[in-house]
Amino acid sequence: MPKTASIFIGLALICTAGWVTQCPCDRSPGAWLFGEIVEDSVEDWSFANQAGLCQLEVTGVIPHSVNLNCMADESELFISCARCDGKYWSTRAMESPHGRIKILDSVYPVKMIRVLDNVTLDRAWRARANKRRDRSPENSVPPRPSHWWSFRLESY
Repeated sequence: MPKTASIFIGLALICTAGWVTQCPCDRSPGAWLFGEIVEDSVEDWSFANQAGLCQLEVTGVIPHSVNLNCMADESELFISCARCDGKYWSTRAMESPHGRIKILDSVYPVKMIRVLDNVTLDRAWRARANKRRDRSPENSVPPRPSHWWSFRLESY
């Protein structure tokens, strides 16, 4: 094998190893999530509101992970996105609902269930606004856009 090919292969392996162990990064997706695996069932997800963003891993030949909003309302955990239709992670979540979420430094196995009823969608939207302090001057939550999706996550 020529020396330049060996160098190229070595650099590709180093870059791939860095990507696998460090991402998702900002808007770049990653693969496996690393952290302390919590196998115990979670009944109260309110601690998720202490995290800025969470990282979600969906299944595939190689897992796919992304940074996204996560928020708890009462004891339930929600993840959300704008214009989710056609995004890789949301499509995979509906096809294969078992995945993992990383909150702070811990990774939790979860089942992702798309929320379709308006009452629960509004509750998740309010939880998002409360977490982000995304309120108008008169302290009201802005209206939920129709293109906003939410998934409820259940521990298993």
